[in-house]
Amino acid sequence: MALIPGVSRSAATIVTARFLGKDTKSSAEFSFFLAVPVLLAAGIYKLIKHRSILNEVTIPILAFGFLISFLLCTLVIRLFLRYLQKHSFGVFGIYRILLGVGVLVFTKFIR
Repeated sequence: MALIPGVSRSAATIVTARFLGKDTKSSAEFSFFLAVPVLLAAGIYKLIKHRSILNEVTIPILAFGFLISFLLCTLVIRLFLRYLQKHSFGVFGIYRILLGVGVLVFTKFIR
């Protein structure tokens, strides 16, 4: 759930850090570190909420999914931070604007 619909937590923290004069890489790193407690709490909450389905079959599946997710997220974050050392967020800004316009146009045609 977003404070402002359509604005992600990471985008809000990165834009704010950039506005306060931080460099692009530091802004992104801060955003990723800030996400850890939120995502961890959300995961624990869902495990507690759905604890009735936890058994000897589902626990290994969940553990494997967690491991793969952790490894892939670590890889993507490293690649993204390496990308940010040489590039800006301009491409992502254009992508978000085009996606937003596309969603508005698409939903207009559906109704």
